[in-house]
Amino acid sequence: MGKHAVIVIDMINSYEHQDADLLLPSVRRATPAIARLIERARDAKVPVIYVNDNFGEWRSHHGEIVDQALAGSHPELVEPVRPDESSLFVVKARHSAFYETPLAYLLNQLDVDQVVLCGQVTEQCILYSALDAHIRYLGVTVPEDAVAHIHADLAEAALAMMRRNMGADIRTVDTVEF
Repeated sequence: MGKHAVIVIDMINSYEHQDADLLLPSVRRATPAIARLIERARDAKVPVIYVNDNFGEWRSHHGEIVDQALAGSHPELVEPVRPDESSLFVVKARHSAFYETPLAYLLNQLDVDQVVLCGQVTEQCILYSALDAHIRYLGVTVPEDAVAHIHADLAEAALAMMRRNMGADIRTVDTVEF
């Protein structure tokens, strides 16, 4: 087993967007598992990297993104998973955590060869990030209880695609091994 990193995707969120009402029930279910995963990673000295949409605010940095999310509609979903002083932060503008971001370079610098993806949205950003990790020869683990979806049927299909087409290890947070 190689060196891991936990990638927390789009959890720093104000939930003031088009599909928020459909997403929120799943985020409420996934947040405690995501918080446990982050805590376990920190305890094991595994890098925790937040990759987050910048919501079109090109002057923003991670502190502003966190502050905006905490001031948003659902700070109770942000607080349990917020970055700490040891967290790394990458801003993205599209679905994949890798697309035109320095994430691949950062993972290389950290000698990471296995990513654990958690966050939202399973059938979008998690799926596309898993594919981009796979084509970069990184191992992919997705704890199914630590990802949130808009459409349950599409999320189930996305997890099946990740498992079958990318060799992703689909498991639960409590069985993730670092």
